[in-house]
Amino acid sequence: MESYYKHHVFFCLNERGPDAPRPCCARQGAQAMQDYAKKRIKALGLAGKGEIRINKAGCLDRCEEGPVLVVYPEGVWYTYVDQEDIDEIIDSHLVRGEPVERLRI
Repeated sequence: MESYYKHHVFFCLNERGPDAPRPCCARQGAQAMQDYAKKRIKALGLAGKGEIRINKAGCLDRCEEGPVLVVYPEGVWYTYVDQEDIDEIIDSHLVRGEPVERLRI
């Protein structure tokens, strides 16, 4: 059975309170980067069935390494800092099928 999407990308957007003992992706700009990735994929004409889906996720339990996202069906985990990192993940992994080793966790 073929996957509904070529790539399904989940951005951890978990938010913990300011006094929580663990970090959270939400306080590291994850929402802005998820919004950016979703808009960029749509602008490239790569959104929808058989293509790429950018989704929000609750806690993916790797916030200490975050912010994090995971790309399925490959199960490749990434951390990122800014839009340039998101662009590299999109251009290299999602478009060309080449994971970005320097951002893998």
